Amino acid sequence: MTDFQRARSEEQREIRRQAILDTTAAMLENMPIAEVSLNELSRRVGLAKSNVLRYFESREAILLELLDRAWQQWVADLPALAHAGIDQDAPVSRRTEQFAAVIAGSLAQRRVLCDLLSAQAGVLEHNVSPQVAARHKRAAVANVADIAASAREYLPELGDSAPQLTAGMIMAVGAVWTHARPSPAMLAAYEADPSLTAFKLDFVTALKEMLAILTAGTIARECAGPR
Repeated sequence: MTDFQRARSEEQREIRRQAILDTTAAMLENMPIAEVSLNELSRRVGLAKSNVLRYFESREAILLELLDRAWQQWVADLPALAHAGIDQDAPVSRRTEQFAAVIAGSLAQRRVLCDLLSAQAGVLEHNVSPQVAARHKRAAVANVADIAASAREYLPELGDSAPQLTAGMIMAVGAVWTHARPSPAMLAAYEADPSLTAFKLDFVTALKEMLAILTAGTIARECAGPR
């Protein structure tokens, strides 16, 4: 909450805008995206709903900006994690496994980022203007490019296919995250019939395996030459 009733200067408007973002981020730490409503956000930030909509055109626009913020923080942390977790002198097969482990492990404690990535295409990119959609997609493309550059540093065998791999990795993160968080009904079904637990996923384990397969396949395809 800000200590002024009306934002009169550009600085005050930016303070209020950041307050909306920070309040929404705090809500996401304690509730799923589906429960983050404009009404509750307005109450917590101390503004009328109509005032919140002066700063962001929709709930989804706020969440897209938070996705980009969380994504950039993750990208900024990856180089150090990759340096610590990947042996550049190891064979390509080993580096592939290490790369997958670094990515999967780095996301284990980033629940909000994974939540937002899982909702990106199906929820967050709806109910926004073309301008907001384009701004978000430009930021996403830049984030993918940064991850691809880091991937190429440790896996030069990826060649020009690194951005394609990275885009696929992001889609895999959202899909695995969703499937690794079963509903209460599905958890009850697992408990009642243990044979069904073969379909119960551990997020890090499943993501690591999927990323290793995607990376190895991308390298094999790249090494095969022109298609």
